[in-house]
Amino acid sequence: MTSDRSGDHKPVTASRSRRTERPPTASEQLEELLGYPWPFPGRPPKHDLSTWTVTDDWPEPVPVTEAEIEVFERWFSDLFDEMFGPDTGSPDTGPEIDLENGTTK
Repeated sequence: MTSDRSGDHKPVTASRSRRTERPPTASEQLEELLGYPWPFPGRPPKHDLSTWTVTDDWPEPVPVTEAEIEVFERWFSDLFDEMFGPDTGSPDTGPEIDLENGTTK
């Protein structure tokens, strides 16, 4: 393939050196900066669960509002019915609320 320039009769070819001239990746930049490869080669260290501390600072009982309960009952009612059986009209069951307009059914 030749160039369209009138005085230049050299073939136009893709230079292999151009393909390798790319900006270094973040990992390559870190390796150059730190002096060792990043991410580190090999498997990550296993977490020693014996050094973990679990802190339970929730109040007893955990406060839950009626609105939160209603949301869970609406979204998960099918799952709750499957796990615990359908609600057969327990005394704490209030009127059903239409969530679109906020009225009772």
